[in-house]
Amino acid sequence: MKKKVSLLAILLLVVLTVTACQNRTQNNTWQRVEQKKEIVVGLDDSFVPMGFVKKNGQLTGYDIDLAREVFKQYGIKVNFQTIDWSMNATELRNGTIDLIWNGYSITKQRQRKVAFSIPYLRNGQVLVVKKQSQIHSFKQMKNRILGMQTGSTAEQWYEGKQKVLHAKQTILYDQIPNAFLDLNANRIQGILLDEVYANYYIKHMAHQEDYVVLTNPKVPADLFAVGMRKGDHELKEKIDQALRHLQADGQLRRLNEKWFGRNSNYLGK
Repeated sequence: MKKKVSLLAILLLVVLTVTACQNRTQNNTWQRVEQKKEIVVGLDDSFVPMGFVKKNGQLTGYDIDLAREVFKQYGIKVNFQTIDWSMNATELRNGTIDLIWNGYSITKQRQRKVAFSIPYLRNGQVLVVKKQSQIHSFKQMKNRILGMQTGSTAEQWYEGKQKVLHAKQTILYDQIPNAFLDLNANRIQGILLDEVYANYYIKHMAHQEDYVVLTNPKVPADLFAVGMRKGDHELKEKIDQALRHLQADGQLRRLNEKWFGRNSNYLGK
């Protein structure tokens, strides 16, 4: 009996020790990152123009450039890890990644699980339809099928207490390009997605004139920011500080011009 009690005590001690180590690691991410000189960013590598893989296999995008510029100030290498976007908070909590940085909008639902940097880009949700569908407003989706990405800001907004857009049926996709395939095949009649994605993706399509991007003033704007574990206060301070420096020296404006053609130097408060 004493041996069993001793064994249980040892196992409990091991579990508590491992848990404590994990908590210390998570709460001191910056200390670890600074020592190793590298950090892991989780992303969906099909999200144009924020982070995506070009035909030659190279990872590129606005957030790729921005993340590298932020950590360049600290002499830290950024390693990008492709993840299942619907599991991003879980990957962050498990320590697979250190940051979520890929057109990641601040929402109340996400704020319950994740801490955010200061926002660095304005965004909004739009409805993309085919011109031949003769759909001119959100209301006309009432008897049609709508596509969205799983875990996206669009899905969170749609499933929330909104009264702007209601479709007959919704279909969720792992990646937005698959939704466009179904839109072109008329298996769905609309896609709700990020404005930055819609504008960039359609602009680079062979027949961009076949698509219409619809907006609605009742759909609230959202802001992109960097997601991290709630205990990573020092990491947040370092990222916020670096973003403000990029704004001050004009690098943020140059990145916006490169990817969006906007003479913008926006940095949220």
